[in-house]
Amino acid sequence: MSQVQPRLRRRAALGWLGGAMGAAWTACTGGAETTGGMGSSSSGGSSSSGSSLAGMSSSALAPLSSSRSPYAPACLLTPRETAGPFPLTAFVQTTAAVRRDITEGRPGLPLTLRMRLLNVPACAPISNAAVHVWHCDKDGVYSGYAQPGVDATGETFMRGIQRTGDDGVAEFSTIYPGWYPGRVTHIHFQIYLENNTAVMATATSQLAFPDAITTQVYATSTYANRGANSTVAGVARDAVFADGSVLQIAAVTGDPSVGLLATLDVGITAPG
Repeated sequence: MSQVQPRLRRRAALGWLGGAMGAAWTACTGGAETTGGMGSSSSGGSSSSGSSLAGMSSSALAPLSSSRSPYAPACLLTPRETAGPFPLTAFVQTTAAVRRDITEGRPGLPLTLRMRLLNVPACAPISNAAVHVWHCDKDGVYSGYAQPGVDATGETFMRGIQRTGDDGVAEFSTIYPGWYPGRVTHIHFQIYLENNTAVMATATSQLAFPDAITTQVYATSTYANRGANSTVAGVARDAVFADGSVLQIAAVTGDPSVGLLATLDVGITAPG
């Protein structure tokens, strides 16, 4: 499997608003479905929006520990995956994309998403990197595109960009994604690293959720109109994750009737 992520495949300046968000970046829309490490070296039922996790215990919102999740050890390169057909690059190039709450008020089970970037193999947090995430809504619809039965052209829900802090963590407020035919529940993400405003690397992948958590969420009243995924039995049967998903399954805590926290360590190799 190739471990090399091309530095630049398509240039598009990302003019961001003021301060730390003012650097110019490069957008990469992704290509065919492939797997391999991110970087240049190889290595082993609420109806509210996602902006609140009121009622969750403090233990459910505990910070990330030194281990990435129950599924795999930290400090391994995260496999690359396709960006898919719905990256909406035009929105990424706007200042409106820089936001923590990406729900735009759409209903669904509140989900806090925390992604920690680690430089492999040093296992050091990567700060000041831009993390771009996007996913479908609870009904399996992506914003910005016309899809069977619905036209979401002009919409921008469930998309956003955040920078990592000194701890390497970027955090988003969203909702638990729905499903659409042929795919399990997942979230797309891209990572941009910069040094003195020069883009040094970019990585594209997807994260999945434990099947048992997805089953519980889809049994709640908020998701009952569609229920369980009738097209893919689980993560291991998904076309993207079938070759191995251990480094891409988020650790999830919380209450499916109130809100969830999903955490994932993402290993990449930062140039220099």
